[in-house]
Amino acid sequence: MKDLAMSFHYADFPTYRPRRRRRTAAIRDLVRETVVTPRDLVLPIFVIDGESIEQPIHGLPGVSRWTIDGAVTLARGAQALGIPAIIVFPCVAEAGKSIDCSEAWRPANLANRAIAELKDRLPDLCVMADVALDPYNTLGHDGIVRDGVVVNDESVDALVRQSLSLAQAGADILGPSDMMDGRIGRIRQALDGEGRQDTLLLSYAAKYASAYYGPFRNAVGTSQALTGDKTTYQLDIGNANEALEMVGRDLREGADMVMVKPGTPYLDICRRVKTRFGAPTFAYQVSGEYAMIRAAAANGWLEEDLALMETMIAFKRAGCDGILTYAATRLAQLLAQ
Repeated sequence: MKDLAMSFHYADFPTYRPRRRRRTAAIRDLVRETVVTPRDLVLPIFVIDGESIEQPIHGLPGVSRWTIDGAVTLARGAQALGIPAIIVFPCVAEAGKSIDCSEAWRPANLANRAIAELKDRLPDLCVMADVALDPYNTLGHDGIVRDGVVVNDESVDALVRQSLSLAQAGADILGPSDMMDGRIGRIRQALDGEGRQDTLLLSYAAKYASAYYGPFRNAVGTSQALTGDKTTYQLDIGNANEALEMVGRDLREGADMVMVKPGTPYLDICRRVKTRFGAPTFAYQVSGEYAMIRAAAANGWLEEDLALMETMIAFKRAGCDGILTYAATRLAQLLAQ
């Protein structure tokens, strides 16, 4: 469809003065095309075992790991600000890691206990769970490693078991972030087979092998464990058409929503996904993106709040329906002001 602004001829200057629409803040608000609200935001929460513990995360200024009691308090505050959803990431103790990643589907594991407690205390909050094996893998990969290779089909079997366990704990949305082939169809089939047709799948359908994930891997305790890289299963950073192929595949297999990750370096992918498929499209402002803004602000190189808000506007302008960001609470506070 041809852009209306390009096809319509406005009056000429001096009759037409577009600066009139920018004269005051009230007028600018009145004609703004793209708006961010707290309802667009999802807050990631990192959980650890224990009680009444907060662990600030190196590389993620202002972000901490919390024991479940603290995670509930954090989530309650986010909900009070109008944020509709959180996503839980466990930082698993070394004793819970193995080659077969079996801790990922143990009913009483850290993630399941956190989800169950959050849903019990905050039943109206939407709780999302990450589906991937890296927190449970002694080698730090999102799938099971055999002879130095991340194997696809065995990994999918494990991801299905993890998904069922998370759904049983009460997760409203599952976010498969592993990028294994065929996992969305298998997970959807398994959920439906257990009568869990209402559990949604937000597929990380276009997840790139990015340099921006470093602080996150530190947050979940996988940075030291990771052997090699993830280029054999995450998308090549130069490929756009392949991203569309992966999104189409996951939607055909039963994904309800799709994710582009990272966010800011892939705004073109966000726009192409939304234009091509029209499905609910999310972006993840990943740890490296967030940390860069915080570091630049700490050095006095930019205004943090303005930069964060401008980035959110960019996501929405690119077609995103929702954004996962570590700044969700701060942004909701700004919007409330």
